[in-house]
Amino acid sequence: MVETEVEARGQPSGENLRRLRTLLAELFMFDRADLDFGIYRIMNLRRKEIGRFLDHDLLPQVHEALGMVAAGERHAAEVELRTLERELRDDGIDPQASRRFRELEARYEVQPDLASTEEEVCGHLVTFFRRYYKEGDFISLRRYKEDVYAIPYEGEEVKLHWANADQHYVKSAEHFRDYTFLVPDGRRVHFKLVEASTETNNNRSQNSNEWRFILTDKDRVAEQGGELVVRFEYRPDPDGRKRDELNAESVEQVLADPATADWKGALAQDVRPDGATEPLALLRKHLNTYTAKNEFDYFIHRDLGGFLRRELDFYLKNEVMHLDDIDQDGKTARDVERYLDKLRAIRRIGHKIIDFLAQLEDFQKRLWLKKKFVVETQWCVTLDQVPGELYEAIVANDRQRQEWVRLFAIDQITGDMVTPAYSEPLTEAFLEANEYLVLDTSHFDREFTERLLAGIEDLDESTDGVLLHGENFQALNLLERRYREQIDTIYIDPPYNSPSTRILYKNDYEHSSWLSLIRDRLGCSSLLAADKAPHVIAIDENEAFPFALVLRDIWPAADVSAVSIVHNPRGVQGDNFKYSHEYCFFVIPESVKLVRPRPIPESEWEYTSLRNWGGESDRADGGPNTFYPILIRGTDILGVGEAADEHWHPTGAHVERGDGTVEVWPVDSNGREKKWRYARENVARMLEREPGRLRVENAQGKPQVRIARVTDDPKTVWSGPQYDAGTHGTRLLTSMLGVSAQFTYPKSLHQVKECIDVVSDEDAVVLDYFAGSGTTAHAVIDLNRNDSGNRKYILVEVEGYFDPVMKSRVLKAVYSKEWRDGKPVSREGVSQLIKIIRLESYEDALNNLEVRRTEQQQSLFDAHAGLREEYMLRYWLDVETRGSASLLDVEQFGDPWSYTLDVARGSAAETRPMTVDLVETFNYLIGLRVRHVDVIRGVTVVQGTLPSGERALVIWRRVADMPSEELDRFLFSQRINPRDMEFDVIYVNGDNHLQNTRRSDETWKVRLIEEEFMRLMFETADRA
Repeated sequence: MVETEVEARGQPSGENLRRLRTLLAELFMFDRADLDFGIYRIMNLRRKEIGRFLDHDLLPQVHEALGMVAAGERHAAEVELRTLERELRDDGIDPQASRRFRELEARYEVQPDLASTEEEVCGHLVTFFRRYYKEGDFISLRRYKEDVYAIPYEGEEVKLHWANADQHYVKSAEHFRDYTFLVPDGRRVHFKLVEASTETNNNRSQNSNEWRFILTDKDRVAEQGGELVVRFEYRPDPDGRKRDELNAESVEQVLADPATADWKGALAQDVRPDGATEPLALLRKHLNTYTAKNEFDYFIHRDLGGFLRRELDFYLKNEVMHLDDIDQDGKTARDVERYLDKLRAIRRIGHKIIDFLAQLEDFQKRLWLKKKFVVETQWCVTLDQVPGELYEAIVANDRQRQEWVRLFAIDQITGDMVTPAYSEPLTEAFLEANEYLVLDTSHFDREFTERLLAGIEDLDESTDGVLLHGENFQALNLLERRYREQIDTIYIDPPYNSPSTRILYKNDYEHSSWLSLIRDRLGCSSLLAADKAPHVIAIDENEAFPFALVLRDIWPAADVSAVSIVHNPRGVQGDNFKYSHEYCFFVIPESVKLVRPRPIPESEWEYTSLRNWGGESDRADGGPNTFYPILIRGTDILGVGEAADEHWHPTGAHVERGDGTVEVWPVDSNGREKKWRYARENVARMLEREPGRLRVENAQGKPQVRIARVTDDPKTVWSGPQYDAGTHGTRLLTSMLGVSAQFTYPKSLHQVKECIDVVSDEDAVVLDYFAGSGTTAHAVIDLNRNDSGNRKYILVEVEGYFDPVMKSRVLKAVYSKEWRDGKPVSREGVSQLIKIIRLESYEDALNNLEVRRTEQQQSLFDAHAGLREEYMLRYWLDVETRGSASLLDVEQFGDPWSYTLDVARGSAAETRPMTVDLVETFNYLIGLRVRHVDVIRGVTVVQGTLPSGERALVIWRRVADMPSEELDRFLFSQRINPRDMEFDVIYVNGDNHLQNTRRSDETWKVRLIEEEFMRLMFETADRA
C-alpha cells in the first residue's frame, strides 16, 4: 500500500494510521509477496486490488465516519445557536448579553480535533488486533485485564482448557520436512535439516530467542551425486535476527561457497512469484518458502469471526469506554455523544476488518475440513487370489520381478524335484509354486487391475487391510461415512512430544499444539468406533498427564486405565530418574466388560477345590448338571459320570466301585451336598482339551479334585523381555528390512499384539492412524496367523517412510513369519488382499486453487462501490476460487479418468500431475461397502451397499463416448432397469435421461454423481 494515496485525498497521515496500515498489510498477507504457495499465492494474485480497496474504501471510512459526525454536530450546533439568537432578538435581548448564547457561540467556533480522534481510533484498532495475531496465526487469548485471561467456563465440575483449544492444528503433515526443488537445467537442490538439531530442535526453554533456520557451521553446502545439498540447523538465533534478514544472509553465504561454483548462475536467476512486484533470486524464493512453511500458519481458528467480535466488544467496554470520562464535570450531552461516536467508529471499522479476516480463516477452515480426493489407489494381493489367466502378464512384468527380488529374495529360491527354481524371466509354474508372493498393481496398467478386481467377489469383505498414505485427520474425515461405528479396536502410538519426537509447534505453544492435534483426531476416531470399541493409546511421561485429562474430557463416563509397560529396561535418563517404562491408556466404554483374561504360565498355576463353597454353593442352589460324580483311580481322573436325579443322594463324598474306581461327589466334610463350580459338560471339555487343569490331591487322607486357575485379568504393570522395544522393535524391523535407522523407536511387536488381543476378538477391525513403521498391521497378521482369526486392519501414515518402511514391512509380514538380514527364513505366508490409498493433502488443496473473475463481475463492482465492499469483505475468495480442481470442478466429470491435481510427492516443492481416483473417492463419500467392481465397454460399474442398508449401483462413463441414448442401451444390455427393485439407489455421472422415481422419503432413486459429490465432499466443512 502507498500512504500518499490516502494523503492525496486530504486526510491526515498520523503515526497510528501508518501503524494500522502496516498491521493490515501483515494481517492481509501483503508483506509476503515473496511467497507463492498456499493462501499466500492466492492473496498475492489479488494483492493490488485488495490494497486499493483498503486504501480507497476501508481506511478512509475512519475519517469519513468521524467527519460525518463532526459535520452533523456542527450543523446541530448552528441550528441551536441561530434558534436561540432568533428567540433572544424576538424578546428584545441582545444575544451577546446572553451567557448561554456566548457559550454556544464559543463552542460552535471550536473545530473538532478530527485528526486526534482519528489517531486514537487507529491506535485502538492496532492495539486490539496486534494482541491476538502472531506470525500467521490468531491466538485465542480472551483478555480479561492486563496479563490476565478468561476461559470459557460453563459451570463444569472440572474444566480443561489450553491456549489453542478452539483451533485446528494443521502442521501434522510437516515435520521439518526436507525440501527439494529443481533449477532450470533439471538438477536438484536439497535443503536438509541436520539430524542432531532435529532431535533437540524444540527444547525452546533453553533460550528466549526465536528459533530460526540457520546454516550449519561446517559442511553447510556439498555436491553429492550431481545434486546440491544445503544443510541447516533449527535453533535459537543468539543475534535475534528476523526470518527475512537471516534468509538474505544465508543466500549470500551459499552463493559464496566454493561448492556452488557450477550452480551459482542457476541459483541466482531472477524469478517473480505470483503477484510479487519485485523479482527474487531462485535460491531466495525457495528458502523463503521452506522457512515460512515451518514457521507460519500452525492453526486454523474454528470461529475467528465470532471470537474477534466478542473480544472487540469486551475491549471497547473494558479498555476504551470509561464511565469516569462520561461522568466528569463539565461534560455535555454533545461531549458524551462524541465519545460514543469514537466507540462506534472503532467498532464499525473493526467489524469490517474482522469480516475480511474471518473470510480468509473460514475459507482455509473449509478447505481443511473438506473431504480430500483419493489421488491413487493400488492393490497388493497374494498370488493365491490372482486368477490364472493373469499369470502371463505377471511373468512378463520385469518391474514386479525386481520388486520380489528386493523384498522377498526370490532369486535365492533354488527349487527341487517338485518345485521350480527362480529364473529370468519368471515362469507361470514358479508363480503357482509361490502362492504367497504379493503382487503389487502399481507395476501394472489400469486394465490389468480392472481384470483383477472383477474376479473378486464381495471386494470390501475380502479386503484384509487398508493402508492410507495421507494426513490422519484428513484420512479419518474421509473414512467417516464408510466406517462409522464399525471399528472394533483403535490402537494409536502418537508422537510423544519428547525431545526426540517433537511435533512442529509455534514458539511458546508446544503442549497446547500437541493437545489440539490429538483432541481433533480422537474426536474423529470416536465417530468410527463401534459401541463397545476401546481406544488404546501409547504415550510416555512428556504428555501423559494432560493427555489423561483430554481422555476424561472426551469420554467422561468411560473406564480409563493407564498400564505401565517396561519397554526399555536400560532406561532413558531424565532430569532425576531413568525412565524405563511408558504408558498405554485403555479407554473402555462405560459399563462394558471388555478386557479378556490372559493365560497364566503352567508353572504358575494355583489349584483350588473344584467343589463350590460359600454362599449359594449348596446342591439346591445349582442346576441338575452341577451335581455329578468325577471318576478317579488313584491320582488319575478317568472322566465324569452322569448327573444324579434330584431325588437320589450318594452315601458320601467318595463312593468306591468294585473295579477300583472312586466316584468323587461334591459333598463336604459335614456330609452336606454342595455343587461343583462348573457344569458337567464344561468339566468334560476341560478333561479333553486341558487335561492338566484338573488333578487329584489328598486332603486329610481323602482324594480331592482340584482345579487350576489358568487365566487372570491383566494387571496394570507389564514387564518382561517380550516388551523390549530394542529387541522386538528396532532389531526386528532391521531384520525384516535388512537396513537399520530407517525408522526410529518402533514398538515391540509383542506389546502391540498384546494390546490388541486383550481387548478384541478374532474378527475385529483394528484402526491405527499413527501407523509409523506398520507394527499394528504386522501384529494383526501375526495374530491371525496364530489363531486363524479374521481380523482386519486400517493404517494411516503421512510420512515419507510410508513406502520404504511401512508398506514394505506389511508385505514382508504377509510373505514370511520370520526374517533375518532382510531375507525370509521360513516363507510361511498367509493369504492377503490389501488396498493402498494415497490422499490429497491440505497443502495440495491450497496449491491447486485458481482465481477467476468474469468481465461482467468486474464491471458490476466498478459501478457499485457498496457492492464492491460487501463482496471484498465477505465473498470474493469463495466466489473466485469456485471450480478449482481441489474444490471440485464438475466440468471435468464428463471424463472421470482425466481429472488431475498437482500433488506434492516427497518434497513440498516438487509436484507432479496425478489423475484423481474419482471412483474410489466417491465410494468413500457415500460410505459404499463395495461388493463388486467391473468395467464393461469402458463403463465402470460398482455395486455395493450404503450405510443405510440400501443396495446401490454406481455408473461411471465418458459422457462423450456414451451419451444418454447410448447409456440407455447399455443398461438394457446389462439387464439393468432403473424402475425395478434390484437396486434402491442408482448414481450416474453426467446428464442422462434415465427414468426416475420418487421414493417414499421424497428423494430420487437415480441421482447425479456430481451433485452428491459436491454435497458430501463439503458436508463436514459446511456443518463445522
